[in-house]
Amino acid sequence: MADTQRLVRDSLLSNPSDLAVAVATIAVVLMIIVPVPAVLLDVLLALNLTMGILIILIVLYTRKATEFSIFPTMLLVTTVFGLALNISSTRLILTKGSAFDGKLIRAFASFVVGTGGAEGLVIGFIIFIIIIAVQAIVITKGATRIAEVAARFTLDGLPGKQMSIDAEYNSGSITEEEALRRKAEVQREVDFYGQMDGASKFISGNVKVGIFISVIDLVGGFIIGMALHKEGFQTAIATYTALTIGDGLLSQLPALLVSTATGIIVTRANSEGTFGRDVTRQFSQNAKIYIVAAAVLSLLSILPGFPWYVLLPMAALLAFVGIRLTRRHADEAEKARLAAAGAGRKAEAPAELSPVVPLDPMSLELGYGLIPLVDKDKGADLLERITRIRKESALDMGLVVPRIRIIDNMRLEPSEYCFKIKGVQVGRGVIRLGYYLAINPGGVSEEIPGEKTRDPTFDLPALWIAEEQRDRAERAGYTVVDAPSIVATHLTDIIKRHAAEILGRQEIQAILDALKKDYPAVVEDAVKRLSLGEIQKVLQGLLREQVSVRNVVAILETLADYAGVTKDPGFLVEKARQALGRQICLQYADADRSLRVLTIDAALEQKIIESRVDTPAGAVSALEPAVQRQWIKALSRAVQAVQAKGWLPVILCSEGARALVKASTEREIPDLVVLSVPEIVADARVEAVGEIKLEG
Repeated sequence: MADTQRLVRDSLLSNPSDLAVAVATIAVVLMIIVPVPAVLLDVLLALNLTMGILIILIVLYTRKATEFSIFPTMLLVTTVFGLALNISSTRLILTKGSAFDGKLIRAFASFVVGTGGAEGLVIGFIIFIIIIAVQAIVITKGATRIAEVAARFTLDGLPGKQMSIDAEYNSGSITEEEALRRKAEVQREVDFYGQMDGASKFISGNVKVGIFISVIDLVGGFIIGMALHKEGFQTAIATYTALTIGDGLLSQLPALLVSTATGIIVTRANSEGTFGRDVTRQFSQNAKIYIVAAAVLSLLSILPGFPWYVLLPMAALLAFVGIRLTRRHADEAEKARLAAAGAGRKAEAPAELSPVVPLDPMSLELGYGLIPLVDKDKGADLLERITRIRKESALDMGLVVPRIRIIDNMRLEPSEYCFKIKGVQVGRGVIRLGYYLAINPGGVSEEIPGEKTRDPTFDLPALWIAEEQRDRAERAGYTVVDAPSIVATHLTDIIKRHAAEILGRQEIQAILDALKKDYPAVVEDAVKRLSLGEIQKVLQGLLREQVSVRNVVAILETLADYAGVTKDPGFLVEKARQALGRQICLQYADADRSLRVLTIDAALEQKIIESRVDTPAGAVSALEPAVQRQWIKALSRAVQAVQAKGWLPVILCSEGARALVKASTEREIPDLVVLSVPEIVADARVEAVGEIKLEG
């Protein structure tokens, strides 16, 4: 029991502000029902007036509307608080009548009504009506309308702002963190103005209820004073009129401040500074207006009947401000001229070229006819697809692809595009906007008419077809893709084929820095034994054969284990592959974990091993030309036989021959999968489906 009480006490006292707000909110609601003493009523009325002053000051000193994001909620709270006070004061006024001892209400009544008797009551009542009318017709109605328009236009502009942020992010102008921050800021702005649209209705409702309560105070008080308190007509009308005016002014003045703050905050949507700074800056942009205004006031002062003693000093003040601004603008213009002259002299000197001309890590260049592919205003989603491809590459390959810069290139044909890695073209294609690419994967049931072409990604025969032929082509067995899908598929293939080129030493350093936070011992051990370049060569060797390096921890641990034996990149790549054996086996196995493999004749494999030649780029197989041709011919025949059965061709050989087999087939069969026996995990089912032998 003691522990429970302590937990409850700690939870309540852990954040005193939350507790205070909760208690205050409940107390405000209870005030509508529970009577409040006059002394406490004075305190709460003063607090309500103070809150109104604080709110309008916060609005005036706020640079952006969203910095005061709780303003819509404060409107609700202050409205309910003001209504609760109005109800409490009405209860006391009707109950006590002339014996009412609320100091603040009587002070406001005396200040407005004065001691002028019936004349003071009439004048005070007229002033009270004017204040109510100004707030209801001018300020509240205008603020409500502005809030509605601001909410509508902010919501309509949301897609454009988000697309602009996405475009900047995909072009590399901003980081992912900056893009997320700006998107969150745009969303907060939309939420704020949407809430303000509804919250502004609190003010208009408050004004209407305030008028109703004032009528109740006046009429009900007059009836109660004469019927129940036995007061005379003159006494009742004087007492309840004065108290109604004081109570109404004291309740409407904070509401007037809050409604004015509402109008200010929703009309300053485009401001980036405080209201005072904006006024100072914008009223000092042109000095001529003050000179002209001074001349107009001087002319009015000499006309008969006009108060020259008011107009002439004001004209002199305006003329003084205009002269000061003129001098300040002249000084600023002179400074700007001198700065421009200095910059011109610097520009005349021969400019030194930077010793480094940076290249984009990756770029997509488009002919001007393909610009609509990246125009999000027209519904293009290529930028979003590129972002998804980068994320998928990080998950599949463990390679974080640098931001891809998208630019238009006038040297390309209008319908051409090309991919470049560090300024060198690695892929090119042609797209016909408004048409679909029907790719023939083989075995189509019907030939359809179209413009013949080749798929830019896999070089398969294809046709450009119109949209009305799309369904027919799909039924005939064609693979039909639209223009953005062509570019996205081509990009995905380029990233896979050139992953080793994309992974540079700077990217390696970024990987190690990120990994050091969670695995400092692994990183320190690997870096101590191997240089950055040696680690890069191993990771590039894995990526070159489509092996994901996402499990970089296991790779670094393996490198640290074998770096003491040798630092040969080829040897370390093989050991890293063996450490990732389960991952590699699952990559090429069937759903039932079966690996269907082609083996190599023992004599042929030994011949490949004996032909090993070490080069600076790694070990290669130097078979005799005749033997090489026979080897490739036998291998191609075996691969085609496996593919005809719908299986993925996988070559299984010894550890010593794996790299040589892959190197000897790189040119003729670049996508051939070659595994070594140590890479096969124990729970993988290996099924030999053929053996490769040389003829004769």
